[in-house]
Amino acid sequence: MSDLVTGDAVVLGLRPARLPSRALAIVLDLAVYVAGYLLLSVGLALATASLDEAALAAVSVASFLLLLVGVPIAVETLTHGRSLGKLACGLRVVRDDGGPIRFRHALVRGAMGVVELLMTFGSVACIASLVSARGRRLGDVFAGTLVIRERVPGARVMPVPPPPPWLAGRFSGLDLSAVPDGLWLAIRQYLTRMNQLDPQVGAAMAARLADDLVARTGALPPVGVPAAAFLMAVVHERQSRDAARAFAGAQGAMGAMGPVHPAAPVAPVAPGMPAMPAMPAGPGPAAAPYVQGPVGASAPDAAPVAPVQPQAPAAAPRAGGFAPPA
Repeated sequence: MSDLVTGDAVVLGLRPARLPSRALAIVLDLAVYVAGYLLLSVGLALATASLDEAALAAVSVASFLLLLVGVPIAVETLTHGRSLGKLACGLRVVRDDGGPIRFRHALVRGAMGVVELLMTFGSVACIASLVSARGRRLGDVFAGTLVIRERVPGARVMPVPPPPPWLAGRFSGLDLSAVPDGLWLAIRQYLTRMNQLDPQVGAAMAARLADDLVARTGALPPVGVPAAAFLMAVVHERQSRDAARAFAGAQGAMGAMGPVHPAAPVAPVAPGMPAMPAMPAGPGPAAAPYVQGPVGASAPDAAPVAPVQPQAPAAAPRAGGFAPPA
């Protein structure tokens, strides 16, 4: 799905960074890290002058691994793929689906970078980048990442449009673990460029992507929801989950739960009547009707409770899910 082509023969894809810009970014990063390593080595040499040779060797190896391996991993994790060199060259490391990287991606890239950048002086990384169609080195292949260009002349960043308000939080229980990165990439690229496509072509692509997404999640296609709106809502749900994992705290928890609904006003309790327990705020399954007092007792001037009518079963989805327009 990463090579999805529109009816106008336009391939929806990211702009991967090529070897010259990536090499310049790596050189800038290595210059900063080596300068920091030299300063740290001088400070450690003065502080550990009284230690024996074995202790000095252990301190040297630990400082080497800390600055040239641990610091790049920490920088890419905290900045979501923007190191100093990449920031200067307008580059960024992202996942294959275009999302931000996490610690495991940075760890694999850093571990492979020791072999293909430091031990072989970048020769293995250069060969792999030249052979790859998207300019990826071995660390990117094993980590499932891609280095892209963020600053492109004559282009602007196009964010994913938000879903309609009536779809907010509707797919919070959807299982998205089986959706591959290639399908996420195709959905994100379609949503950012759907206003530039022919309406008929865009509707057919949305139906195709929505059917693929429904097949991966194992859920029934929602009745009455357009394909493009369904894609927006599911991508927004995944972004909320990523934000909750990346920023664990109050903001991440609020982003995962969705908008906070105001509490319903509490009615005054009549004298001699037991208090009604508070109900949780926000959307959720319908609770059983609350019964006051013992069974058989009737409250004075109480309005009769209308019987609950059984809901009609939802209409069965059409075969094929989201059908493109005729």
